[in-house]
Amino acid sequence: MAKTSLAAVFHEAGQPLTFPQYELPTLGPGEVLVRITCSTLCGSDVHTFLGHRSTPVPTVLGHEIMGVVEGLSTEQAVSDYEGRPLQVGDRITWSIAASCDDCFFCDNEVPQKCEHLFKYGHEKIVPEHPLSGGLADYCHLAAGTAIFSVPDSLPDVVACPANCATATVAGAIRVGGGCEGKSVLIQGAGMLGLTVTAMAQSRGAHEVIVCDVDAERLRRASQFGATQTLLVSEDEQELIASVGDLTEGRGVDLAVELSGATSAVQTGVKLTRIGGRYVLIGSTFPTPPVDLDPESVVRRCLTIVGNHNYRPEDLAAAIAFLVEHGGRFPFADLVNDGFSLPDSEAAFARAVKGQDLRVAVRPET
Repeated sequence: MAKTSLAAVFHEAGQPLTFPQYELPTLGPGEVLVRITCSTLCGSDVHTFLGHRSTPVPTVLGHEIMGVVEGLSTEQAVSDYEGRPLQVGDRITWSIAASCDDCFFCDNEVPQKCEHLFKYGHEKIVPEHPLSGGLADYCHLAAGTAIFSVPDSLPDVVACPANCATATVAGAIRVGGGCEGKSVLIQGAGMLGLTVTAMAQSRGAHEVIVCDVDAERLRRASQFGATQTLLVSEDEQELIASVGDLTEGRGVDLAVELSGATSAVQTGVKLTRIGGRYVLIGSTFPTPPVDLDPESVVRRCLTIVGNHNYRPEDLAAAIAFLVEHGGRFPFADLVNDGFSLPDSEAAFARAVKGQDLRVAVRPET
């Protein structure tokens, strides 16, 4: 086994990445050393790289990660989410964050908001734990990380987004009350939107309506199970009329907003039927406030809920979905798999262009 790990270190927007070598850690109780095989750049990584969102620095970016168990603590056995003891050589992914399982938020079923959260790809490099992101040869998993075995049948580029995009979608559908037999509206046909589309279709939604401002993204949505695609114009009434035509004038049972645009949120409330649910997951950056009519929410018996990241059970559902249905949809086509770790700058440059919904980075080792 190697004694050091190369890492691509982010310092601040507009400054080049650096590529130091870090000593591999001595593992404490419950910790795992993973040899990274692939990491995909999420939209939040790109926003950080461009300076549109803040993160503690210096840091190793990347949280959509696949890898192989390289080392295990000798002080305490570590098991995966299903309770199977981990072994060196196991192919795994893991939750976007490690939680303590003992604080107020963990006890109240929002472990992703743990008071002692350790979040991969978002932690400042410290001497005792420098390797916490995907843009490195190795990742050091903290105790309290939910770890999931991944079958060999699932390609890296399909499995990598599971611990962010796919699991976030599973969480959104969970808080939205499921989608079997429902009409579902997806606002935004990026990586998350296409995943919602495929998951809703595979879970028995009777109508899957996708809207976006980009006609090419809507074409892709049809490949992921959309029954209807609607191009968004500046005239809100066109979209409202189109959704009304598809739902006998009622509006959709479940709407999921993924763009974060204030205008989309305001329209989405109007597109959700009386007694329907509206799930917001795209608003992860500062925006102008939404003009919301409280009386309309009350009289229409609407449920509006936000969900950030996910619970471990959602990552379990995400992997199960990809194993069972991933081959039905062209998820691999959404990923540009052409960059090695030393080419991380070029990978970000490619991701910034927006031509690929994900860009994969792989260590050369």
